Amino acid sequence: MIAVLSSRARHLRTDARGVAATEFAIVAPFMLLLYIGGVELGNGLAMNVKVSATAHSVADMVSQNTQVSAARMQAILGAATAIMAPYAVKNGSTSLMTITVSGVSTDSNGNATVQWSTSTSSSGARTVGQQMPLSQFTATNPSNPNNANISLILSEVSYDYTPNLGYTIAGTVKLTDSYYLFPRCSTNSPATSSFPYYDVKYSSTMTTTCTCVQHLQQKTC
Repeated sequence: MIAVLSSRARHLRTDARGVAATEFAIVAPFMLLLYIGGVELGNGLAMNVKVSATAHSVADMVSQNTQVSAARMQAILGAATAIMAPYAVKNGSTSLMTITVSGVSTDSNGNATVQWSTSTSSSGARTVGQQMPLSQFTATNPSNPNNANISLILSEVSYDYTPNLGYTIAGTVKLTDSYYLFPRCSTNSPATSSFPYYDVKYSSTMTTTCTCVQHLQQKTC
């Protein structure tokens, strides 16, 4: 009896059957996690690129106007959401993306303030008169390092990305980007202003009456 048990013990120590299955069972969850995590990371990076493209496109479209009506602004913001395709911009009735565009101008000392702001979110617009910090890289030329008497279009985009894997760990990840552009076709600042910046006009009651061609070629605006 002892000899039989001893023999079986020796066979058990040298039996390699099932080793591969055991190793696979141990490694498989980690490999699956790595694969799905790679897919989620790829989706997040792709969405982040589209967020950046949306911010640039909105600033670009607005900066090509001398003045923007409320209807045209809503058309620009609505069209910009299509850049996120094929990713959803809504979860049911809840919007996943917020786009905010603002006109920012500086005085002779380079102090920047918001002149106007509108957003796809009811609470997303910046407050008119809000102070804005600017980088020296936004200066029009090296001789104007403090950004004096300039006007900029600021586009800001945020997107709520909810990963399918790891939601309970990371939750919703907010992807954001912003973009500054100088106006391409702009009009003089309001006559009441004490500094000669050039800006893109915007008003909720205004209709556009001047095109870029009229401003640059015909000098009628």
